[in-house]
Amino acid sequence: MRLVLFDCDGTLVDSAHLIHEVMRKTFVHFGHPEPLMEQTKAIIGLTLDIAIARIQGKPHVDDEAVRMMAHYKSVFHETRQETGFEEKLFDGIRGVMDSLAARDDLLLGAVTGKSRRGLDVICRAHGFDTIFTVSRTADDCPSKPHPAMVTECCDQTGMRVQDTLVIGDAIYDMQMAKAAGAKAIGVAWGYASVAELKAAGADAIAENPRDLLSLIG
Repeated sequence: MRLVLFDCDGTLVDSAHLIHEVMRKTFVHFGHPEPLMEQTKAIIGLTLDIAIARIQGKPHVDDEAVRMMAHYKSVFHETRQETGFEEKLFDGIRGVMDSLAARDDLLLGAVTGKSRRGLDVICRAHGFDTIFTVSRTADDCPSKPHPAMVTECCDQTGMRVQDTLVIGDAIYDMQMAKAAGAKAIGVAWGYASVAELKAAGADAIAENPRDLLSLIG
C-alpha cells in the first residue's frame, strides 16, 4: 500500500489566471503596482500571506501582508464566478485520477496551499471528494516547504513516509517531499520549469498526466 499526495494548483487544476487576477485586484486595492504573471506563478503553492510578502520582496510577513491576504480571500469567490476564471482540470487529469482511484493498493490525498474552503470547492466541482482519503491545506499546516502536510497525512492514514509520493508542479512541493522523507514527482505542465523541479529535488518528472501511471507504478 502506498500514499499518493497531490498538489492542487498547477498540478490538477489550471488556476494561474484566477490567482493572478485576484492578486492583481488585491495589489491595486492597496495602491501597489500590479504584479507580473511570472511573479504570481512563482509563489503559487505558498500560503497567501507568505506569497504576498514574497511578491513585495519583503523578508517576512507584516501587518499589511495579513490585511492583503484578508482582502484576497474576500474577492476570490466573486472573481471565480467571472467568465474565463474557472479552475479547470488539466487535459488528461480526469482519466488518470479515475484510474488511480480504482486501485486498491493506493490511498490518494491532497496537500495544497489553498484554503480548506478552496480545496472543498475544487473537490466538489471535480468529484475528488470521493477520491481523496486525506488532505491538508493552508488552514491546517505551516506553508510548504515545511513537511507537516505530508507527515500529518501519513500519521492520519497510518502510512510511512517511505511509502509516500508527493506529486506537484512547484519547487515547494519537491522541497516539502524531501523534507518529509517522501518521494517527489514533478509535473512538467505546471508553473515551474523542469530544471527548477529537478534542482529542488524531484526524483522523477511526469511530462504528461499519463506518465503518472507508470511513475507511480
